[in-house]
Order: sequence, then structure tokens, then C-alpha cells
Amino acid sequence: MTRVVAKPLKHDSAAKHVAGSARYIDDLAEPEGCLHGALHMASIAHGRIKSIDLSAARALPGVVDVITVADVPGDPDIAPVFPGDPVLAQETIQFHGQPVAAIVARDLHTARAAARLVKVEYEELPPLLSVAEAIEHQAWVGEPLTMRQGDAVAAIAAAPHRLTGELNLGGQDHFYLEGQISMAQPSEDGDVHVWCSTQHPSEVQKLVARVLARPIHAVAVECRRMGGGFGGKETQAAQFASLAAIFATRTKRPVKFRLDRDEDMIATGKRHDFLVRYDVGFDDEGRILGYDVTLAGRGGSSPDLTNAVVDRAMFHADSSYFLPDVRITGLRCKTNTVSNTAFRGFGGPQGMAATEYVIDQIARYLKRDALDVRLLNLYGTTERNVTPYGQTIRDNILPDLLPELIESSDYRRRRAEIDAFNAASPYLKKGLAIVPVKFGISFTTSFLNQAGALVLIYEDGSVQLNHGGTEMGQGLYIKVAQVVAEVLGLKPEAIRITATRTDKVPNTSATAASSGADLNGKAAEDAALILRGRLAEVAAAKFGVPAEAVVFADGMVSGGGQSLPFAEIAHHAYLQRVPLSANGFYATPGLSFDRKTASGTPFYYFAYGAAVTEALIDTLTGEYRFPRADLLHDCGTSLNPAIDRGQVEGGYLQGLGWLTMEELWWDEKGRLRTHAPSTYKIPTARDLPSDFRVQLVSGRANPADTIFRSKAVGEPPFLLGVSAWLALKDAVAAVGDHRVLPDLDAPATPERVLLAVEALRGKLAAKPEQAAAK
Repeated sequence: MTRVVAKPLKHDSAAKHVAGSARYIDDLAEPEGCLHGALHMASIAHGRIKSIDLSAARALPGVVDVITVADVPGDPDIAPVFPGDPVLAQETIQFHGQPVAAIVARDLHTARAAARLVKVEYEELPPLLSVAEAIEHQAWVGEPLTMRQGDAVAAIAAAPHRLTGELNLGGQDHFYLEGQISMAQPSEDGDVHVWCSTQHPSEVQKLVARVLARPIHAVAVECRRMGGGFGGKETQAAQFASLAAIFATRTKRPVKFRLDRDEDMIATGKRHDFLVRYDVGFDDEGRILGYDVTLAGRGGSSPDLTNAVVDRAMFHADSSYFLPDVRITGLRCKTNTVSNTAFRGFGGPQGMAATEYVIDQIARYLKRDALDVRLLNLYGTTERNVTPYGQTIRDNILPDLLPELIESSDYRRRRAEIDAFNAASPYLKKGLAIVPVKFGISFTTSFLNQAGALVLIYEDGSVQLNHGGTEMGQGLYIKVAQVVAEVLGLKPEAIRITATRTDKVPNTSATAASSGADLNGKAAEDAALILRGRLAEVAAAKFGVPAEAVVFADGMVSGGGQSLPFAEIAHHAYLQRVPLSANGFYATPGLSFDRKTASGTPFYYFAYGAAVTEALIDTLTGEYRFPRADLLHDCGTSLNPAIDRGQVEGGYLQGLGWLTMEELWWDEKGRLRTHAPSTYKIPTARDLPSDFRVQLVSGRANPADTIFRSKAVGEPPFLLGVSAWLALKDAVAAVGDHRVLPDLDAPATPERVLLAVEALRGKLAAKPEQAAAK
């Protein structure tokens, strides 16, 4: 029997991507009479709307309709969980760039010209623009939460050594290749069909129905593929789908809404930036005895998903380490900036990065290699294995995985060589950092851990597959197709993958939390097993054997020494009136979390990995590069090693970009100034380490009952990029021969690296004897 899962098959749309023939929403043929939308966006960060004059916009030739929030037929709030996200601004402006009015015209140029003609009079109010200001004013988008184990305050006070500090972790723009876009077409009886670039078609369906004051079944949402999502299309696609649908039902014509890059970056949320304050006590070897950390995330103007994002930051503030006495406080800060949202890792990278920074500081304080401090604090396998939220870790492979990477990367020898290089090099300095990763897999909101699938077998033996997961380039569709092919004993090309549609599989969860293959793969397997069972009964009757003796493999159905092609058995089933469609369903078992006690089992399992990154900086300019990186990542029994390897490589580079170069900057009036490729730097092929070594952990099936014992791979490798940031920090520390604790906020841009070098030199020059003592 030839297996289909665990094979490195190419992405199902790979050839189309290369040829440019993969159709995204903007490539679809526009229906006759299609109108084009544009937005008028607020020019202030905070204030009251005194008046809106739409007359000039309406009078422009080619304009068909102009609306404000007063024209929304239903509930204008499109918030995903907690209220506060009007589809267009209501009485108050909450951030610069907030959409105030929307226009549709016969062409895009006219619509955008009309948007500039809208006149709005404001009464400006003082804005809150930073996390620190929000904390000072106790301005929250969600209630603070504290998670604790033991008595952190007492443990810190009694510890032989203590460090306190503050750290800023910047946000990140999703910078998907395809911007936010939706097209809506009116149907009979006031229904509407929406093509939307979204990670969550069911939520878009629900919110479009809400603004239209229609039942959910009146709206169908479809998404074949996205040109990237990374979390930015989990909740925020709904605004543009809703506007397109409102106009489509008002004008009885199809409507397309698409943002240009500047509008997209200004009007949509980012990764949450965090202000971290820590207090840690530890012993002479670096073992953490008490840890008190506050993680303050910038929610922005509304709740969106900030509560869950900060929750996950708290869940990952342990990183890979056992913390006997710990207090973790999560603050959800309200500011007059765009509402931040989901982003790959969903807060986990921020929580983990904070603690890895603290571990690094402990090691430097004690003049020890940070690797040895990490090894000392690692979670155990049978003891020292309970998280701050009370979940026992039963699948920890880091005690084996980390030594494997230490050996394969030749870490110890390279550390000695780098120290020798730095001693002889006055202007160029090298740094080296190794970081382990432990990432919890599941939605932390338990009810989201469910998925459905629909599998159809036609009488010629061809198979159609539909499920609730969305394809954003990550290879979900091919993975789930491999699952169905494996169950039915077919080649992958026998499976026809169709667009994700809410009128085929209802009430689905977002493709997020790294759970796309876990959930949808299991649901599709369930449907395929139902169908295989029915076909086995047909074959068993034909072969004269029990159904359990029938085997499906290599496109054939066999039993009792007889074989027939799968297509022939499917045809026999059709003639016998055996149903050849099945709905599959899956709900992740054993999950719970009690917010009152901040404890439970929010994760089904953990994914692990580790990375070593080497950095080289120019201390005269702050410029840097990464000569080498070694990655070792755990995918369980990978469903598709080629796809998973790509996710590891891309995740690492995107994490490196977040922490070293992608800088979001707002001016004193709350205007985002880094809103285009000219001012916002994302990593390119030139930023990839020149010696880039990536290895998937082999021979380790997932102990949890996941789809073919695989592990999620979307988000966990993103955290490997933390090693690049800490390698830069190590290179900065080398300027002072590692005698002074360096400070290096993220993103560690060349400017910030240079400032850190100069600050370190200033410390040495001002108090050399005190610096040496530290």
C-alpha cells in the first residue's frame, strides 16, 4: 500500500502561483454593472463628529451611492466578541484613519476621488497614544487578569539575587500580498453572495447578516484562497465585506471593496505591541525562584481579540521553563490607535520573548552562558512540569531536542570562536543565541475547537472535498486532501479541493491558532471514514467477505483475493442507492479554562522547537546581518514535510522581521507614519541567514490523538525568530566585553542597535568600576 500522508507533496496551487494563474478575488470576472467602493477616513485620532457634508461626493459624476453609519440597515457593530467596532464611525472618532463614510461609483478612480470630497467637522479631544499613557489613566478594553502559582513576591524577596526591568516589544503589520478585499452580489429575496479574502468565512457571514438585519442563511460567503493572512483577516475582513454587502443590497448591483496598501495599513489592526515590566529572583546558578511579570498589550481603540491575545501572552510567559513561584498580570490597554488584532502566534511570541529576555539578563548578571541558564530552568518530564495555569505538561521533548541542536549546531565551539573574534575585532562584533520553543496548540476559547467537512463521491469514483478551513498559502488544502486520499486509498489527484463556502459547511471556526490541519483534517477524516464504511459494505457483499476485511489502497478495493477499481465500487454503490456524501465533524477533547481561577487545560498538546542564530553587527553604524541559523522543529509525524519545512522557514524569517526590522511609528497626533513599503521594512531574501540549516524532528509521533499523529506548524516556528533578536543583544554586549547588562528593545533596528551600543559605552565610561561589578 502506497501511503499518501507524510509525503512531501507540492502545494495544490503551486503551479498556478508560479504561472500567475491562481485566481484571487481581484482576479475574478467582475459581474456586469459592478460598482467600486472607497472610504473617507478620519483625519484626527480622537474627537467628536460635529457634522458630515456628503453633497460634493454625491454630486461627482459616476458616484452611485454614499453612506454613513446612519444608513446601515441593521446593527452597525461588527465586533467579533465584545462590542465596540462600528462598520463606520458613530459619534466619536477613536483613531486616525477610522472609516467615517463610504462611497460606491462606476469605477475605482471616481470612488476614491469622491471620498476626498467628503467634509467632516470635528471637535478634537486629547488622545491616549501609548501603552504607558493607558496604564496611567487605567484605560482598558478588557478587564486585567492575573495568573499565579505559589507566592512570587515572597520568593523574590528571599532570593539571593534580584533583577527588575522594563522592555518594549513593538507591533507588526501583517503585510499580506493581497490586501483586504470583498465582492458582494445581490441574490433573490434580498440574499447576498460575498467573495471575501478572510480566514473566518462563518464569522463574516454572521456579521454581514447582522448589518443587513437578515438571518444568517441569507448570506453566503466564499473564499478559495487568500494572498496571505497571518491573522489580519481573522476578524478585520468583515468590515469591507459588510460595506460591500450593504451597498449591493441598496443598489441591487454587485459591489467590490478593495483597499490600497496605505489605506490597508492605516485602517487595519496589527500585532499588539507590549510594555513588559518584570521582577525576578534567582539563585547563584540562575535558577528562577520567583517571577513577577506584567504584560501590557496595546489593544487600541476597541476590544477586537485583545482579551484572548493577552491571555495567550500570559499562557506563554513561562516560555519553556518551570516557574515555581510566579505571578503573571495581563493588561489590555485602550489607546486612540487602530484596534489591534490577531497575528501569527496570537500574543504567544510576546509572552515568550519577554521571558527569554529575562533569562538572558539573568545569565549576563551571573556571567554565565545563557544556554546553561536555560537548560537549568527547563520544564521536566515527570516533575517540575506544571504550568502557571495548572496544566501538566506530558509531552515535553525539549530535554532531548535541545541537546540535539546544541550538538548539530556546534554551539559550544562556535561560542568560543565568537568570543575570540570579538576580542580581536574593535568594530565588528558577533553574537550567538539559542532559544527553545514550547507552544500550546488549541484555541484558548474552548468552543472554537470544532470543525466540519463535506466529502462527496461521484459515481465515476472522483471525490470532492470541502471543509471550513481556509487556504492562505500555508498548504492546508493539500494536507487535508492527503488525509482523505489516505482514508479512501486514492491518489491525491483524485480529490477535488473546492472553495471554502458557508453554504456547504456551516458554523466553522477561523483558520487560526495553528489548528487548521488538526481540526479540519480530523473532520475530513471522519467524513471519509463514513463513506469508506458504506463502500466497504458494498464491496463486502460483492466479494463475499466481512466488511472489515475490505482494503482500500492504490485506487483499488480488495477483499477475499478479489479486487476492483475504486470507481467501479462507487458506481455499484450508486446503483444500490447507497448515499455517497457525508458530513464529518470533530471537536478537540479535554479542553477547559476557568477565567475566575485562571487555571485549566487550554491546550491539547504542545509543539516544540529550538533555534541557534548568529549575528554580526557594525558598531559604528548599527547595521547587521545574520551569517548562520540552525533550526530544529517538531512537527510530530508530519502530514507533508515539504509544506511543514516551508512553514518553519517562513515562520522563522517573519519572527526575525518582527523583532529586528519591522517598525511601526505613530507621530504625536496619532498618525501612522510607516504605512507603505517605502517606510516599513519587511524581511526579504537578502535578510535570510546566508547559512540556513533547517531540520524537522524525526521519529517522534505526537502522543496526542491528532490527525495521523501530526503536530501544528503554522505559529510555533515564528517564535524561533526570538533567537535572532537575542543574538543581536549578545553582539551589543560584546562591545563591553559582557561586563554590562545591555538594553535592547524590539524591533532591534540598526538605529536601535547603534543607540544600544552607544548607551553601553556610556555606562562603561561613566562608572567603569560599577559596570565591572555588574
